[in-house]
Amino acid sequence: MRVVIAGASGFLGTHLAEHLRVHGHEVTALVRRPAGPHESRWDPATGVVDADLVTSADAVVNLAGASLVGNPHSATWAREVLDSRVGTTSLLARTIATADRPPAFLAGNGISYYGHHGAAPVTEETDSEGDALLTRVAREWEAAAAPARDAGARVCVLRTAPVMDRSAPPLKQLRRLFSLGLGGRLGTGRQHFPMISLRDWVGAASFLLESRDVGGPFNLCCPDTPTNAQFTAALAKAVRRPAVFTAPKAVLATVTGDLAPELLGSVNARPAALERAGYDFEDRDVREVLAAALG
Repeated sequence: MRVVIAGASGFLGTHLAEHLRVHGHEVTALVRRPAGPHESRWDPATGVVDADLVTSADAVVNLAGASLVGNPHSATWAREVLDSRVGTTSLLARTIATADRPPAFLAGNGISYYGHHGAAPVTEETDSEGDALLTRVAREWEAAAAPARDAGARVCVLRTAPVMDRSAPPLKQLRRLFSLGLGGRLGTGRQHFPMISLRDWVGAASFLLESRDVGGPFNLCCPDTPTNAQFTAALAKAVRRPAVFTAPKAVLATVTGDLAPELLGSVNARPAALERAGYDFEDRDVREVLAAALG
C-alpha cells in the first residue's frame, strides 16, 4: 500500500510511519524541507502540495497540527491551533477530491469533539456540545474533510483521546509530578478522562488503513474510560507514590484558560465504531494502558 502522511515527524506520525514500513507499506512524508527519498515538499499555508503524489496514493493520513503545549491565554496560539489543523485537512481533502479514484483519507481529530457529557456514555453517534476551544476546533477540523468525502473517498475521522506513552505528553509530565509525590486529582475527580495506549492507537490507525470497507468517525480510546480519580489512583500505584493533592476547579480554570474544559469536562467515550469494525484492543482499561505506557 502506498501511504502519504502529513505530520509524519510528530510523535504519532513517527510511530505510525515506522509501523507501516515494517509491515511492507510504502510511506512518503509530506514535509516543508525534504531531506530524503521518502519525503515530499508541501506548504499548507500557500497551498503547495504534490497533487500527483496525493492522488496516486492508496491512502492519505493527516496528523499535522500545531502543538497543544502553549499559552492557553493567547489568542495567537488558539488561532494557530485551529488554522494548522483546518488548513492542512482542507488542502489534502481538496486535492484528494481531484483524483479519478480518490485515495482513502484518515483525517486526524480529537475526542474533544464531543464536549462535556457528564457520566453518559459517548459513542460516535453522540452530538457535539458546548463551545470550548478544542471542541470548536474539532468541529471545523472534521468539516474540512468534506470535499474528500463528497468526492467519494473513504474517509475515517480519528477522534483521538490522549495517547499514553512515557515519552510523550501528557504522561511524560504527569509521571514526573507523580514520581515527586505531587500527583493528585483534578477538581472533584468524577469527570471521565478518555485515553488510549500508543500501541492501540498505532494498531487502530493501521487497522483502519487496511480495512477498505469502513469509514466515518472513530473514537480512538480504550473501551473502559476511567474517571480522573481512577486515573490518579492507577498512576500513583504505577509509580509507587501517594497522590493526596487536589487541584481546585477555580485554580485550574484560572491557570489553564481555554484548556480548562479539557481537564474538567467529562467525556465517557466508547470506541463503538472501532470495535464494531472488528478491532481487538490490547489495552482495555486504565491499568492496562498505563502498564503498556510505562512498562
